[in-house]
Parts: sequence; C-alpha cells; structure tokens
Amino acid sequence: MSFIRQLIPVTIGALALVGSVQAYDDAPIGQPGDRQYSPYPEQTFPNRVFFGDTHLHTSYSTDAGMIGNTLGPEEAYRFARGEAVTSSTGLPAKLGRPLDFLVVADHAEGLGAAPAIANSDPIMMDTELGRQLVELTKAGKPDQAFDVWNRAGQGGANPLVTDERLIRPAWTRMTEIADQFNEPGRFTAFIGYEWTSHPGGDNLHRVLVFRDGRERADQVKPFGRDDSTDPEKLWEWMAAYEDKTGGRLLAIPHNGNMSNGLMFDDVTLTDKKPLDLDYAERRARWEPLYEVTQMKGDGEAHPFLSAEDEFADFETWDKASFGPEPKTRDMLPREYAREAYKRGLAYEAKLGVNPFKFGMIGSTDSHTSLSTTQEDNFFGKVVVLEPSADPIRFEEVIAGRPAPPGSQIYARETSASGLAAVWARENTREALWDAMARKEVYATTGTRIRVRVFGGFNFGPEDLQRSDFAAHAYGNGVPMGGDLTGAPEGKAPAFLVQALRDPDGANLDRVQIIKGWLDADGEPQERIYDIAVSDGRTIGADGRCKDPVGNTVNVEQATYTNAIGDAVLGAYWQDPEFDSAQRAFYYVRVLEIPTPRWTTYDAKFFGVKRPDDVPASIQERAYTSPIWYTPREST
Repeated sequence: MSFIRQLIPVTIGALALVGSVQAYDDAPIGQPGDRQYSPYPEQTFPNRVFFGDTHLHTSYSTDAGMIGNTLGPEEAYRFARGEAVTSSTGLPAKLGRPLDFLVVADHAEGLGAAPAIANSDPIMMDTELGRQLVELTKAGKPDQAFDVWNRAGQGGANPLVTDERLIRPAWTRMTEIADQFNEPGRFTAFIGYEWTSHPGGDNLHRVLVFRDGRERADQVKPFGRDDSTDPEKLWEWMAAYEDKTGGRLLAIPHNGNMSNGLMFDDVTLTDKKPLDLDYAERRARWEPLYEVTQMKGDGEAHPFLSAEDEFADFETWDKASFGPEPKTRDMLPREYAREAYKRGLAYEAKLGVNPFKFGMIGSTDSHTSLSTTQEDNFFGKVVVLEPSADPIRFEEVIAGRPAPPGSQIYARETSASGLAAVWARENTREALWDAMARKEVYATTGTRIRVRVFGGFNFGPEDLQRSDFAAHAYGNGVPMGGDLTGAPEGKAPAFLVQALRDPDGANLDRVQIIKGWLDADGEPQERIYDIAVSDGRTIGADGRCKDPVGNTVNVEQATYTNAIGDAVLGAYWQDPEFDSAQRAFYYVRVLEIPTPRWTTYDAKFFGVKRPDDVPASIQERAYTSPIWYTPREST
C-alpha cells in the first residue's frame, strides 16, 4: 500500500469526526455540576518523601578546617546535589544519588577561623594566639595548631572564638552561599549552624535550622556556647530572633549517647531544678526533632534498657563522652530516644505537657564537607580518616581520649549514617521546614527505605490495599508525628504501614511497631511487635517472629544478594492490649536484610585486615516519628 493510500482512511475518519461534532453541538460542554475531572488541584497532603542531611560541617568549623578540610560550603552543596568534587585528600568523590536538601551546620564558636588561619588573615596576625596558629599551620603542624586552639579555649584565653570580625563575615558568606544554592523544587539549601555546648565534655549540641533566607538570618549573629552552655538560654535567643525578624527557627539535639545522661535529664542544666511546666512547654516548642542516629553511634535503644529487643544493640556507643567522666549505667536512661519517649509520657501525666515529644531523624555530622552514608562510599568522620589503607582509618581514637582506659571509641566504630527523611509536597525550605516542625519525618541509618504509617480508630485491613491509600489515610487518621486523643468507646487504634526497600539497596527483613505506655501504676512499659516479615516466616501469638531472615553477605568479597527478604512489606495492625485510659506512643522500625559494613568494604578494597571487634555486616534500618495517644480526660 502506498503512503497516499494509507492516509485516505485517516482523512475520511477526520471528516467524519468533524461531522459528528457538529451533530452534537447542542450537547453540554464543560464539567457536569460542581465536579472536576482531575483529583489533584485541591490535594494538599504530603505526597513525596525527601532525603537529606541536617548536620554537615565544612572548613568553616575549626574542628574540620584546622585538621585538613579545605572544602567550604560551596563544595558541600555541590556534592550534596550530585556533582563530583575532589575531597580534601585529593580523592574523586560523588554520591550514588543526590540529596534533596542539606543543612551546612558549622560550629558557631570560632566560625570561619580556620580559613582565616589558612589565609594568614590580618585579623589573625593582630593577636599573639592568631600568629602562633598561622605559624604552626604553615609549618605543616595543623594538629599542634588545633591543640593550641583547644587549650586556649578551655582556659578562657581564646578571643578568636567570639571575634565578630571573623564570625560575622563567615556567617554572611554562609547565608549567601545557601541562598545561591537553594533551588526551590530541585534542591533545598537550608541556612543553619551548630550550637556546641559540652559542659565538662558532655555533648549537648543542637543544630539550628532556619526556615528563612539570608535577609532575616543576617540580622543576627549565631548564638554560641560562649554566650551560654544552657539550652534554655538558646531557646530564649531563638524566641528573640523570631520576635525581631518574623522568621522561624527550630533546634535539633545531637544524639544523646555522648551526653553522659544530660540530654534527657530530670533536672535543668544550670539550676538543677526538677523539670516544670514552663520547661516542658519551651522544650517541646523549640525542639520538635531529635537526631537519633549519625556517625557517632545509634541512639534509638540500648540493650541494657531494652533487654528483650534483639535489635537494640546496633552501632552502640556507650563508653564515654568527650570529657574525663566515665560512662555509668545510670546515665543510659537519659540518653536514648525510646527511654526518653517513655519518660516523656510520665512527665506529661505529671505536668500536662511532654517535654520529650520529638520526631526522629538521622544525619551525618560529617566534618569532611561530604555527606556520605553509603557503606561502600564512606569518607569518614574527619579528613584524616578519608578512604585509604592507612591504619588510622580504623584505629584513630574518636572519643574518650581523656577518659579512663577502656573508654576509648575508635574510628572503626563510627557508622556510615544517617539520613533525614521528610514527607512533604514540595522541595522547598518552607514545605520541608513545616514538615519537620510537625514531625512528619523519619530517620534512616543511610539507606533510602520509604516508609509510611498512619494511625486511627476507623481503619480496617482493606484500607491497606486502597488505590487512594494516602488520601484515605490522611482523611481518616494521622501520620507519623501525629496525635490520637480519646479513643471511642470499645475501639483501639489501628495502624496502616507501608514500607518499600531502597530501590538501589537491600530487601527488607521485617516491619515492627514499638509501643510504649504508662501502666495502671503510672510506670513506663515497652513492647515490640513484628507486624510484617519477609519470606513467608510466621509471627507467633506473642507478636514476634523468632526466625532470623538469614545472611547472604560474603565477607571476603564484600558482597550480598537479595535472594532473601522482600522488596515491599506492609501491614494493618491493631493494638491487642490497648487501654483507653493509658498514655501511649507507637513508632515503626523497618529492618533491611544484612549487608556488608563499611569496614568490610574497606578490607576488600584496600586489601587490609578487617577489624574483628566490629560486625562484618549490619542491618540498616529506619525509625519513624511516633504517633502518640492521649486519653481524653487529660486534654
């Protein structure tokens, strides 16, 4: 058939169509009644999860820039959004997938001093201390320079820590770069910094995240530990910032496993007074999130506190802080998220407000300007620990230097963690910050598992399979970070959970719900329920699956296979032991199958001996923010 003959039927059909339209020109045009065809124009609930890092340090931090980091905020943002950069040790570096957002969180104290030292800035040459730091650095002795800096700070003789001639230009440069790299819809560059309080060496650090751009952030100078080491004073500064600028701020506490019991203490830091209603209200207001996992260990649970949780001993750092005081067991309940959640319920019963009502995220706390969380692409905590066959990569002491022998924590014990996952509609400062403030977030240890959880009193098993799952769940329940109040007569909360493996990662082992509650005597309790398990394994009457998923890791080759586990797991679960008069919380933990740890990848790549005092494989995981239940009479 010729080309012309092929076209003839089409032409005739087109003419016939025109005629048919003319024949129906009296038919109604447009939408019948008030209905609209597209379901999406009015949709407002979060429909995407965004992955990022809220805790990254660049050369602007003295504990990064003075010990080898030559990469500033620009390189950090370029790397985070997927560009290849050259690390401070000359290694090509790139993420497997870009991040969606980043907070460059350099330390407020001495902000910008390291680049000034490296450049022999005239401000440095104005002081005897500055000249000494410049001379040591130029002589190739940065470690000695950093020791001099620290000793001067500990003795209160380091004016450079608070010198506005250094801090103000560095801060405005940071905010300028953040605004430059902020691309709404594509990549969010948050303005932020870290307040570095560590009384006695005990870690009480907070990362400050601004919802705003530089026009507001530049109206203040970052509040540092030299202004105060007390978080209550930090909250006062945050309130003053909002009053002055009309902007918004939130603070994210550093994981508390290095706080020696101070992070979730029962008394205030300075006055040592029992926590009261005012304290509870302010902490809940200014600190809606908690960094539960990062390079310096995992802070979800501890095996001593949760003896029946076989997964609680994960990347555990429980030996020391950065000070001389050794870790003792009585400190642990005031350091871990799950225990804080339980104690928060007790405070709410007593005060009427829960001071520890936070959502969970992960982040890196990397000091290399490189936000790396993949086990096979881990650039270490600091520059001297970037990938190499040098024994320092495994053997450098990271924490516990001034503590008694046996308290030291080594570089091989650091973790390639973590990420903050945020449910929002848009990749913008405003949308992501608002989701953080309402706690619709979850933590991962570096993997990009996708998790959704909803709680409500009217869900049924059939709702898990609905085509309009999210719309229905938002319309009839609350998401992670939400609240359920006053159960209807005879009803227990039900939960809908969906989990999808990281598309480039490992299959899933199981999905769990961790419940905490106050019993009839007001004592905090906890219980773990396996609600979905892979490979056809069974969950017993006690709500637990006793059969491990298995392990496909080839330690010598640093490989694994997805021959076990499932790509997708989901479940409808209703609390079988619910008491409507008891306060409770519920959060979801999702576990992957075992995969090689970064130390195992390193041993294979560099041909070095794998350290045998850390696991060869790990089970990456995600922790969602809880859903809280409050009895009606207590509202």
